[in-house]
Amino acid sequence: MFEKEIRSLFARRHVGLPPLAAHLIFWPLMVVGVVLDLWSKRVVFDYLQQRGSISIIDGFLRLVVAENAGAAFGIASGQRCLLVAVSAIALMIVFAVFLFSGTRQKLIHIALGLFAAGVCGNLWDRIFNDGLVRDFIDVVYWPGRHWPAFNIADSMLCVAVGLMVVSSLFTRKSCRKHARRQK
Repeated sequence: MFEKEIRSLFARRHVGLPPLAAHLIFWPLMVVGVVLDLWSKRVVFDYLQQRGSISIIDGFLRLVVAENAGAAFGIASGQRCLLVAVSAIALMIVFAVFLFSGTRQKLIHIALGLFAAGVCGNLWDRIFNDGLVRDFIDVVYWPGRHWPAFNIADSMLCVAVGLMVVSSLFTRKSCRKHARRQK
């Protein structure tokens, strides 16, 4: 009797791997994102090492050479081992959510692919660039005020967060509609 209950519990909790369509979104997006991030860092840094900063939109957007020893906004600066460990754990969580959450939403698959690409791009720098993440996009949001420099990986992480927020807003709405129909 106890064995039947355990089997029933596991049968209800079992969630299959994502469908092929999810894999065809997640993995290519992750690979292309990492390649784009690492390529852009290399090209921009090689170019700027010889020429200095470049103004793209005067007074608003420049390409610069910047290296960040911390996380966002310099948090945990100089804590290379901690940041590598946090990035590795975050990457494992993203993979686990993708593989085992059972979500069928393409928007979530896109967001997770962007998360994975962003984490991998910055993790690569932390491991192979003496703990320094290469940033090169400089935005002036107010005359004389600069947003901290960032890179393509950081952009992918921000877009992923935005997609998750949008997805959660629509998912909750659809769950409420489904719940009303059930009553």
